[in-house]
Amino acid sequence: MGEVIVSAYAAPSATEPLAPTAVERRDPGPHDVQIHIEYAGICHSDIHTARSEWGPARYPVVPGHEIAGTVTAVGPDVTKYQVGDRVGVGCFVDSCRECDACKAGEEQYCTKGMIGTYNSVGRDGEPTQGGYSTHIVVDENYVCRIPDGVDLAHAAPLLCAGITLYSPLKHWNAGPGKKVAIVGLGGLGHMGVKIAHALGAEVTVLSQSLKKMEDGLRLGADHYYATSDPDTFKALRGKFDLIINTVSANLDMSRYFGMLALDGTLVEVGLPEHPVPVRVFDLTRNRRSFAGSNIGGIAQTQEMLDFCAEHGLGAEIEVISADRINEAYERVIASDVRYRFVIDTSTLPAVAQ
Repeated sequence: MGEVIVSAYAAPSATEPLAPTAVERRDPGPHDVQIHIEYAGICHSDIHTARSEWGPARYPVVPGHEIAGTVTAVGPDVTKYQVGDRVGVGCFVDSCRECDACKAGEEQYCTKGMIGTYNSVGRDGEPTQGGYSTHIVVDENYVCRIPDGVDLAHAAPLLCAGITLYSPLKHWNAGPGKKVAIVGLGGLGHMGVKIAHALGAEVTVLSQSLKKMEDGLRLGADHYYATSDPDTFKALRGKFDLIINTVSANLDMSRYFGMLALDGTLVEVGLPEHPVPVRVFDLTRNRRSFAGSNIGGIAQTQEMLDFCAEHGLGAEIEVISADRINEAYERVIASDVRYRFVIDTSTLPAVAQ
C-alpha cells in the first residue's frame, strides 16, 4: 500500500459538523510505519480544535490523537516494528530531535514545538491529519507498542488521557505513603484514579457532586468528596501531598491550595479558557507549589502502556460508529460520557474510487 487516499471524518469549519471526507497519506519513508487505525478516542482537545476555540484551525481538520491499530507496512530502515505489531500514536508525530528537551526524551516540551498529530504542519510542509481515519503514516520514533495485555479499544485513550495523568503522578512521586487528590472524574480524572491507585497512593476524588461516587470507589479511590459541599474544604484542609486538577473550568484556587500539606503541589492538566487568578499568599503558606504538566515523552508513554498492561488498566469506554461523532461531541460537552468515547474506524464510509 503506497501513497493512498483513505477515509476520514473532518471538521470543514469552526461552525459546521464533522463530515466524511478523504485524506492523502504519504508513502512510507525509510523510517516510517504505516498503521491501520482500528480505534480512535475522542478527546476534549479534538472539540476545542475543531471549533477553533484554541485559535484558528487549519481546515479541513481531521482530529484524533488517541490512536490504536496495527502496523500494515514499514519503511526499509525501520528497526522497531514489523507488520502485524499492535501500536499506538498519541498527541504528536515529530519534534526537532535536537533541543535539550528532545534529547532528554521530553519531546512534548520540544523547544521548537512538537508537531501535533493533527492541525500542525509536518516536516514535508503538509498539514497533519489525525486519527479519525483508517490509516496513518508516522515515523517509528514517535510510535508506541501496545502490549498484548491491553485491548486496543481500551488502549486508545491511554495515548492522551492515560499519559496526561501518568506523567505528573510519576514526576511528583505519587506512591505508597502519598495522599493524592484527583479533581474531576471525567476522561482524564478516571485514568488518574486508576493509575494513582496502582502506584500505591491513597487516592481521593474531588468531584462537584457525589453522583459518580460508586464509580470512583470502583476505579480505585479510597475517598470521595463533593466540592459543592463547603465542609469538604474544611475537612480536607492541609491533607494532600499532590492534587491534580483535570477540570477545564475556572475554580476558586484558594480553596484547593488550602488542601495542600507542607510542600504540597497542585498540578494543572485541565486547560481553562480564562486566566486563573492566584493569591501568592496561598503559596507561601506551607511552601506550596502550583504547576502544570503536558502529556509525556515517547519513552514515558511506552512506560505508561507497559504499566497499564502489568496492572490490567485500560480506559472506561463507549465504542461508537463514525456517524455518531457529532452526537458524541455534544455529549462530551455535557459531561454525558463514562468515560471516553472511542470511534470504531471500521465504520468510516468507504472512499469512492
